[in-house]
Amino acid sequence: MSLLLRWRFFVFLAGIMLALLWPLHALVQGYYLDSLSRKNAQTLDLFVANLSGTLKQYEVLPPILGRLPEVQNALLNPQQADAREAANHLLNRIQQQTRADVVYLLDTSGSAIAASNWQHARSFVGHNFAFRPYFTEALAQRTGTFFGLGNISDKRGYYVGNAVYVDEVVVGVLVVKVDLDFTESLWGAAPERLIVTDNRGVVILASEADWRFRASRPLNATELAQVAQIRPYASTEPQALALQENQWLRFEQTLAQTGWTVSVLVPRQALAVQVRTAMAVATASMLALLLVLGLLMQRRRHYLERIALAADARRELEQRVEQRTLDLQNLNQRLREEVLERENTRQALLRTQDELVQAGKLSALGVMSASISHELNQPLAAIRSYADNAKIFLQQQRWPEAGNNLELITALTDRMASIIKHLRAFARRDPQASEHVALQPAIEDALALLANRGHELGVDISRDIPDATLWVEAGETRLRQVLGNLLANALDALAEQAQPRRLELITRQHDGWVCLLIRDNGQGFSEDALLQAREPFFTTKTSARGLGLGLAICDSVIRSLGGRLEFANCAQGGACVELYLKPIDSSVNLQAREDGV
Repeated sequence: MSLLLRWRFFVFLAGIMLALLWPLHALVQGYYLDSLSRKNAQTLDLFVANLSGTLKQYEVLPPILGRLPEVQNALLNPQQADAREAANHLLNRIQQQTRADVVYLLDTSGSAIAASNWQHARSFVGHNFAFRPYFTEALAQRTGTFFGLGNISDKRGYYVGNAVYVDEVVVGVLVVKVDLDFTESLWGAAPERLIVTDNRGVVILASEADWRFRASRPLNATELAQVAQIRPYASTEPQALALQENQWLRFEQTLAQTGWTVSVLVPRQALAVQVRTAMAVATASMLALLLVLGLLMQRRRHYLERIALAADARRELEQRVEQRTLDLQNLNQRLREEVLERENTRQALLRTQDELVQAGKLSALGVMSASISHELNQPLAAIRSYADNAKIFLQQQRWPEAGNNLELITALTDRMASIIKHLRAFARRDPQASEHVALQPAIEDALALLANRGHELGVDISRDIPDATLWVEAGETRLRQVLGNLLANALDALAEQAQPRRLELITRQHDGWVCLLIRDNGQGFSEDALLQAREPFFTTKTSARGLGLGLAICDSVIRSLGGRLEFANCAQGGACVELYLKPIDSSVNLQAREDGV
């Protein structure tokens, strides 16, 4: 080939390579844009997950705090300084433990009657927040949320409010204010920018302080009126966010629970620098390729040199193949080791799961054993007493009395079998149906079971029970079990009381319930007992006299029947237990599945 033809071919090849630069530029730009999208999507997911987790963490707090006695007492008795002071100290402890910004309590008019910052110069106590959305939403929907600038503290925060109920009546709203400033600090000094906008398009969180409370879009008249009413921002007419969109790449994600939009802004300059660098490398590579081709064309005439170049290329290729083979062998070895390690981990996990299942079985067996031991103590003691009496009657040839005691022992063994059957079903949480039960016979049976002990203690038992049968929704065995436990606890309390010893049983109808009051003149409940009476294994007795399961079992059984237990101390001294059951018209016929297993 002549020199002119060789140079023409070289120029033609150079033109083709230059023409390829345009689609190559688009390909490189798409590659880096996709890489940038994946990177920032992961960053956005992490930030949204962190922010969502923080909000959910505090959203469950107000409903729980609203059930505390100090909170309800302050709302029911706002004029009592002691009640307000107790609520202030409680909210301050909660604020320190949960690291919330402020926790405060509003009455139904929106005025703050207690707050965790009641001692601060800018305390919320005495201020009215009825204009805030979280207050009106909490009254209407039980829970309300809001993000905005505090009108007292001049500090941004996320507010979560929940209505406080006493006997199904709203008596106030408990609000938790969360400081989200730390979420901005998590972003650091990265070249990317973070903005979080609310459902009106106003920036509420941003990595740039100047962008806060600026509108990313024009607000309509309705939105401006709403802003003026609830005052969530520093200004009632937020200024526009001066952001040149052509200089930024935007990646967005919506926070479902609040309607906020989280955006990550990446400078387009970063993408341009990467693309220019890649194109510079590609162009340099093409020029180098052209130069190599030119040299090869010039040296094409030298046969020996071409052979040498081919031999060198072949040796280089063999080396690369050998190196590649070695790399693949090393990779396969690492994969085998990783598979072996994962299999060992899986086997360890299976062993751990088996151990956890066995531990769960042992725990359930311990609970059932303790429950059965507690429930059978009373019938066993009665059987022992009846057996001793029957022995004496037999020696005295008093056959009817001995036969009567044996019949009582048979009834008690049947009751023990029923209790064991019930406890098995109770431990397995089997479904149980209610039935049509007469209250007076159940009371008399429980008193008869404990009659000997009552006589030994010299207890004066008085009954204020109507003659007309009171029909309630309950279970035959479960109701007697509960009454036996409650009366046994009352006798235990009277055993520590000097004479006279009195036990009163009163029935009455109250607010659609049949209520049984069991009152004694013993020492009454301690403060710890009133708070923890329903907890398993809590007892004020010695370990030889009680396991602390009686009241816990009674409370669970009554709640499963749709009733409730109340514990209190009488004004004249002693303990008072109130058992509430649902009344049933005597014409209703309920089919019982008592203690089905």
